[in-house]
Amino acid sequence: MKILITGNMGYIGPVLVNHLKKAYPNSTIIGYDIGYFAQCITSNGAFPEVNVDQQVFGDVRNFPEKLLEGVDTIVNLAAISNDPMGKKFEEFTLDINYRSCINLAKMAKKAGVKHFVFASSCSMYGAADDYPKTEEDSLNPLTAYARSKVMSENDLINLASEKFIVTCLRFATACGFSPRLRLDLVLNDFVAGAIASGEISILSDGTPWRAMVHVKDMSRAIEWASIRKLTNGGSFLAVNIGTNKWNHQVKTMALAVQGLLPGINVTINQDAPADKRSYKVNFDKFEALAPDFQPQFDLEKAIMDLESGMKSIGFNDAEFRSSNLIRLKVLNSFQDQGLLNDRLNWTNKSLL
Repeated sequence: MKILITGNMGYIGPVLVNHLKKAYPNSTIIGYDIGYFAQCITSNGAFPEVNVDQQVFGDVRNFPEKLLEGVDTIVNLAAISNDPMGKKFEEFTLDINYRSCINLAKMAKKAGVKHFVFASSCSMYGAADDYPKTEEDSLNPLTAYARSKVMSENDLINLASEKFIVTCLRFATACGFSPRLRLDLVLNDFVAGAIASGEISILSDGTPWRAMVHVKDMSRAIEWASIRKLTNGGSFLAVNIGTNKWNHQVKTMALAVQGLLPGINVTINQDAPADKRSYKVNFDKFEALAPDFQPQFDLEKAIMDLESGMKSIGFNDAEFRSSNLIRLKVLNSFQDQGLLNDRLNWTNKSLL
């Protein structure tokens, strides 16, 4: 099997590559990434990309069609990957997350790729905490990031066929340790604060709901999608990825961290404006379609995984919200240095 992963040098990619190499030891894995976060390594091991068979640096907005020769499965992770980045770079969020996704899918179908796995998001349900949303419920995207996922899914439907199976994995909010850890994710942020300063600062009033999924369980879902049969969901499938056991309010997650890592103080911003990004999600369809690929991490296991990982690298930065573990900070820094232009293209000034 030949697998191409776009955006492989982010938070999910290194964990996914390790998982797929174990699942398919004889596979060939190609990574394709622009390298925005290549230096954001949080591991004492080797450079994560030693585990891919070929690493190609490039912009998904200008994807080279010849790279698709012989590819069986594409996993499209490439994206401006959270709401703060999407808000600042809204136009290019649509270019990278949506237009490039559809262009890649069209090229893949033409090239004879069998499976197209798209990293979608439960955030497209928006303000939806009245009951757990199923795939059949209406969508209410509140951000550029969420809108890009909805637009991509809407166009991918028309490209799917018996010979081009498209799976849109609507991931719950990601968490867990990675060789390229992100701390702009809610649970990761809480554990980082607990370890570095003994403080968990909830920026909202703590009431929003989030469905969560560990990055290793995301990789299990991607494995399933990369080999999914036509009879198991049809030529096009959009499915929520997570578990019904893991719909929690933000403050509940903070208190869980406090319970497992004693001596932690939790503060809640009672004056924060209401956060409309609050949603509960139903995962029955995923459980029915992929019983052997269900999440193995719960909230407690995820917290301990994060604590163990962060302590293994000596993490103790109380100012982590201003560090390169916050993705928007990385892009801002590159722009301040003149290394990225307003279109998020490399200027190559680092070569001068």
